Amino acid sequence: MKNMKKKIIGAIGILLAAAIYYYVTLPAINIHAVGFWFFIMLLIVAVMGYYIARKRLALNELKESKAVKGFLTALLVVVAVYLVGSVLSSPIINAKKYQQLLKVEDGEFTKDIEELSFDQIPLLDRASATLLGNRKMGSMIDMASQFEVDEIYSQINYNDKPVRVSPLKYASPIKWLTNQADGIPAYIMIDMATQTTELVKLESGIKYSTSEYFNRNIYRHLRFNYPTYIFGELSFEIDEEGVPYWVCPVKKFSIGLFGGETVGRVVLCNAITGETLDYAIKDVPQWIDRAYSADLLVALYDYHGTLKHGFINSVLGQKDCLVTTDDYNYLAINDDVWVYTGVTSVSGDQSNVGFVLMNQRTMETKFYAIEGATEHSAMDSAEGQVQNLKYEATFPLLLNISGEPTYFIALKDNAGLVKKYAMVNVQKYQVVGIGDTVGECEKEYQELLLKEGIQIVEDNREMDSITGVITKIAQGVVDGNSHYYIMIEGSDDIFDVSVVEHLDIIRYEIGQEITMEYKIDENVNVVLSIK
Repeated sequence: MKNMKKKIIGAIGILLAAAIYYYVTLPAINIHAVGFWFFIMLLIVAVMGYYIARKRLALNELKESKAVKGFLTALLVVVAVYLVGSVLSSPIINAKKYQQLLKVEDGEFTKDIEELSFDQIPLLDRASATLLGNRKMGSMIDMASQFEVDEIYSQINYNDKPVRVSPLKYASPIKWLTNQADGIPAYIMIDMATQTTELVKLESGIKYSTSEYFNRNIYRHLRFNYPTYIFGELSFEIDEEGVPYWVCPVKKFSIGLFGGETVGRVVLCNAITGETLDYAIKDVPQWIDRAYSADLLVALYDYHGTLKHGFINSVLGQKDCLVTTDDYNYLAINDDVWVYTGVTSVSGDQSNVGFVLMNQRTMETKFYAIEGATEHSAMDSAEGQVQNLKYEATFPLLLNISGEPTYFIALKDNAGLVKKYAMVNVQKYQVVGIGDTVGECEKEYQELLLKEGIQIVEDNREMDSITGVITKIAQGVVDGNSHYYIMIEGSDDIFDVSVVEHLDIIRYEIGQEITMEYKIDENVNVVLSIK
């Protein structure tokens, strides 16, 4: 009886330790979850340790114990399955499958990326948004001592505007203890185009967040509701009415035990009530902007670009191997958020072979074969235009400016405040327009496009000819070149004759007859030839 009591107490102790471990680490009960396999391994080790301690086995007795041998065999089997599963799930064995995880289509730049109005262009990067959010929070005297801004700052489209949103969080465990009954009272919303920062107060506080400590912690809440789901990186979003939600992508593994990670489902969790909705990825509501994280999409494209000719080629020969550049940014297109990043060769040269756009809701991916400078080369070029001011360039945003692929870059001072803007031509990154406002920047950039011959203004003026006697001649200088301005008898029009292009004009005087072909203009007709 006494021996049975010890066994029961030991079993309860092991179960309690396992429960605490599960409560803290939250492994998914799923064979595709790495944490689940470690949980099983630790459980076997714990049971074996308890058995050895209860039996008080000496070292020489361990070798003879059938029970210990059974535990070790079970542990080795679990470890072996994990290791073999890892190898069989890797790109080394499944290069073709990894390469085909992402379907990439060729896109048409001017068709897919329309010219945006200035109120749709996100002028801030995440660091600048964080700075504005913290400053706004610091100005809220009634909340600043109790709450801080969470570091999430998800970029979404809200009412056709690019914004970043982030919930508040408890400033400390003590602040959590005194405020958790009412929850978190607000979230921060920053308009990325106008730089307007708003603290949105809620009628009912956020009860489920990353800063909760027990069952209302969002990760624990999700785990207890969906014990088999393997969740990816969570994002904080708001619907059309401004109601806060946690968007929780559920990982899907299609290659072996641990390989071929994509997203199969999305769980929506109302941050106020904790109510959850479970969607297949194809049924996700339109207002959700981020089912696939940017890092996951970039990793999938890198598999697509490097594994075309197998794994060995991706390491040694590297024929036709392409990778994404060092960073990424976001574009708002048709109420979706797309990840933008350049594509370059694995040799790491200073030029891109093109760029990709990847939809964070649908995983749709388009490649644009436009060669040009890498983003960091464009950033260096922009900084070079204001090197005396020592401004720092943010990672570019890709825009369509008059049909030209253009890097749009904010230039910040040492305090992290945006002071100027730059537009850098992707294909000719020496062409850089700088301005204190976006409008000034675009105007200078447009002028440079014309000056450098990248764009040509079409001349749609009609042609005509005239013959008559010269009644007036006046001389002028335009851009350092001499021009004659002529009037003809019977006409009130003025005709502009470039001396450089039509040297014979100096032979004519008032009273002589002249025949000219010209372009009709509202102010001064430009002469094309004289006879």
